[in-house]
Amino acid sequence: MLLQQSLDVLRQGIQEGRRTFANTLKYVYTTTSANFGNMFSMAGLSWFLPFLPLLAKQILLNNFMSDFPAMTIAGDNVDSEMVEKPKRWDVASIRNFMIVFGLISSIFDYITFGVLLLIVKSNEAQFQTGWFIESLLTELFILIVVRTSRPLFRSKPGGWLLSTTLSVAAVAIIIPYIPWVANIFGFEPLPTYVLLLLLLITTLYIIVNEIVKHFFFKRLSFETA
Repeated sequence: MLLQQSLDVLRQGIQEGRRTFANTLKYVYTTTSANFGNMFSMAGLSWFLPFLPLLAKQILLNNFMSDFPAMTIAGDNVDSEMVEKPKRWDVASIRNFMIVFGLISSIFDYITFGVLLLIVKSNEAQFQTGWFIESLLTELFILIVVRTSRPLFRSKPGGWLLSTTLSVAAVAIIIPYIPWVANIFGFEPLPTYVLLLLLLITTLYIIVNEIVKHFFFKRLSFETA
C-alpha cells in the first residue's frame, strides 16, 4: 500500500495508526484496572480468610483464559470519533481509570466474598470456584464495556472479540462441572442458585461500570477539549 502513488495512502496510514492507538488504550485500560482491582481484593481478603482465596494454578488459568479475548483487541472495531482527531498518550487519565474502575471491580469482589462466605457458607473449594468464575466474568465483560465511550449497545465489538469473550465466559461456567478438569484445578460444582447469584453480580457490575463510564469519559472529554 505504501508504494502506491496516491496521497490517499497517507490518509489511510494516519487512520490505521489512530485505530491502533485506540485499540492499545482498550488493552491498557482493561488490564490495569483488572489487575489493580484483583490485587486490592486479594490483599484485603488475605487478612481474615483462613485459606488461599485462589490457588496459584487457578490464577494462572484465569490469566490464560482472559488472554484469548485480549489477543483479539488488535482487530476490534473502532468508533468513528476515535479516528477523526489525533489522540495523545495521557498517563494521568490511565491512572485515574485504573483507580476508579479497579476499585469498582474490587467492590464487586467483596460483594462476592460476602455472598459466598455469609450467605452460601462456602467451603474452601466452593469459595475458590465462585471467585474464579466471578473474577473471570467481570474481567471479560469490562472490556466490552470500556472498549467504547458510547453506550454499550451503540458500538458493535469486533466479531472475534465478541465470540471469544462469550466462548471463554461459557467455558468458565462449565469447567467446575467437568469432573476431571475440576479435580486438576481444585474446583467444586456450585449449586444452581449460587451460580445464578454470581451471574446477577456480574450483571450489576456491567450496569454500574456502564454508568460510571459515561461520566468518566464525559469528564475526560471536557478536560481535553
